[in-house]
Amino acid sequence: MKTLIVAALAMVSSQLLAAPLIHYQQSWAEIKYQTADKEQEKNFAKLRLQMQSELKTHGQDPDYLIWGGIISASYAGAKGGLGALKYVKEARSELEKAIKINDKALGGSAYTSLGSLYYLVPGWPISFGDDDKAKQYLQKALVINPDGIDANFFYGDFLMDQGHYRQAKVYLEKALAAPARPGRAVADAGRKGEIQERLKTIQTKL
Repeated sequence: MKTLIVAALAMVSSQLLAAPLIHYQQSWAEIKYQTADKEQEKNFAKLRLQMQSELKTHGQDPDYLIWGGIISASYAGAKGGLGALKYVKEARSELEKAIKINDKALGGSAYTSLGSLYYLVPGWPISFGDDDKAKQYLQKALVINPDGIDANFFYGDFLMDQGHYRQAKVYLEKALAAPARPGRAVADAGRKGEIQERLKTIQTKL
């Protein structure tokens, strides 16, 4: 897998969530940004099992499917190696199902997360990575949520990955200036740290 692994995935929306999903949202941020790397795999594994149980009841709810995809992908990223590919495919399936039900759910988050998967995972024959599909999905996310921190971050990150540093800088700076999301202080702080790291890298390239 690429250095920028799928554990970077996150939801773009600040819309109100059902109480159980707030738990998953907050737990994801705590594991991603406040837990030591060596502890993340087991913590994401536990969170994934909880979410998979939820999906047995809420498997037609796009909000649950989006968070299912995010958590499955994050577990894959923490796990790494060929053993993670099963969970990357699981994430793709959950996100694709969410899009079929309601592609605008949670501010188009499924498009952001799915687009991220397509440029962060390896291509054929190892996995399904595809930069053209990544661009397509990430641009759809921006149409739905043009000012979102994650929609702009991931498109900027994708452009950076493609070597389009000046364009990437525009989207990353927009992500950095995005409004705070209620109840997402940990995630916002962590994401802004990632944005600043990428902007520093771009500065050395220009």
